[in-house]
Amino acid sequence: MRARRLVAVASVAVGLVALSGCRSEPGVAAYVGDHRITEDAVTEVIDDARAKNPEPAEPVPGQQQVRLPGRGEVVSTLVLGQVCERISAAEGYRPQGQAEAAQVAQQLGISPEATYARQVAELYTCLSGIPVGSPVAPTEQELADLVAAGKRAGAVPADVTVEQAAPQLDGEQLRQALATRDALAGAVETYDVTVNPRYRPLEFPVLSFAGQAVAVGVPLGEPGSDAVTDVSTPRPAQTGPVDG
Repeated sequence: MRARRLVAVASVAVGLVALSGCRSEPGVAAYVGDHRITEDAVTEVIDDARAKNPEPAEPVPGQQQVRLPGRGEVVSTLVLGQVCERISAAEGYRPQGQAEAAQVAQQLGISPEATYARQVAELYTCLSGIPVGSPVAPTEQELADLVAAGKRAGAVPADVTVEQAAPQLDGEQLRQALATRDALAGAVETYDVTVNPRYRPLEFPVLSFAGQAVAVGVPLGEPGSDAVTDVSTPRPAQTGPVDG
């Protein structure tokens, strides 16, 4: 299992908000408090990434395949970026590391000139300053869920039991990821994140299996999808971490 920590390079994603009630505006992708992330802002980032990462007419041997971000990944980057900026300003947190756009772009498989690469780098830099508590031991249910996710990702053989896989998966990386999840989940809750039902459930990946599957993630917004009132999103969201 390949995994990564928050302070390294991670990717984020959030969606749109069209709630049947208090906050429901056409063209709004998500809310962080009173801040609106619009569908147009998400589209601009994706269009920019596509323009700066044209698909080659024919595959080039040995060249890394371009992986353009999905709408969900862009939205969650913008959402968690807002959350991180707000909590850092309120609590006086300062970045403990500097993520470079070129390094992020290499891990994402896109051009360092893409706006998305810069936004993700800025997010990782900000997140490096958020304090994370002591490692958290997984519950039996969390281990069972992790093994199930590993099987879906092809990282854990289908015939392996939870009892067999748990000792291999439970370790410092997992426990630190759970601590990170808890710290970020508290921040997200504090700043009232609302996500469009179209993108729910949406997670920010803290730890991932090889192949992009989320092992431990921070929920962003509501846990499930309600009825959508009127949302102007032409394509379904694609969420998932970027593994370096």
